[in-house]
Amino acid sequence: MITIYAVSDSIGETAELVSVASSCQFNEDINVIRTPYIKTFDDVEDFIKNIKIKQDCIVISTIVLSDVREFLIQRCIENNITIINILSPIINVLSSKLHKTPVYSPGAVWKMDEDYFKRIEAMEFALQYDDSKDLRGLKNADIILVGLSRTSKTPLSLYLANKGYKTINIPLVPEIPVPDELFSIDKKKIFGLTINPLNLIDIRKHRMDKFSLPHIEFSYSNEERILEELEYSDKVMRKLGCKTIDVTSRALEDTALIISKYLNF
Repeated sequence: MITIYAVSDSIGETAELVSVASSCQFNEDINVIRTPYIKTFDDVEDFIKNIKIKQDCIVISTIVLSDVREFLIQRCIENNITIINILSPIINVLSSKLHKTPVYSPGAVWKMDEDYFKRIEAMEFALQYDDSKDLRGLKNADIILVGLSRTSKTPLSLYLANKGYKTINIPLVPEIPVPDELFSIDKKKIFGLTINPLNLIDIRKHRMDKFSLPHIEFSYSNEERILEELEYSDKVMRKLGCKTIDVTSRALEDTALIISKYLNF
């Protein structure tokens, strides 16, 4: 098994994302370990000391502090550890094009600026109005998600919130009327989440199994009931005239990208 150490002088998310994305291209057992806040020579020494060198490993680094970065490279070479610093080539090219010296500030992408506080506000908004707990949020929402249970409304709301979009989600249930306010809102803000019936049945049955609940006692995972719900949601979405997105086997990131592109078109 190969181990990738995602090393950074900040929180290490970028290095981890690149490592995971690369690992997904191989049908192999690859372990990714995030190692944040490597900011000093001592941190580097501790890392090298504790790393499982006997294993086949790679270091993916996003360290921007030049002296620490170079020291880590030196120590990895001395211990026959493969190391790749993924930011250096890009920073060097930008520096050359801009004719400016980089600030070399760890975690600069996470600075607490206006966008940061916008994301925090959007996260609070998504949590407050999750599953239409309070419909007063409709008029202030950037995005309104509608769909059946288990169509990823809540995780998608939180993901979009992390991008700065105030998102509210409304579950569609045949026995509960759709809020009248929804029909007076700009339909460009509304997105209907659809899903393949067989996938939804599998997801709900898995959900029941997870909590050891007998399927026969609940309509939640009943196939006829699910088909009825899908027919109902289709009617509601057509009536709303909103854009629909099939989330069957689709990653949250992909769905969010479709939504953001549509909003900014």
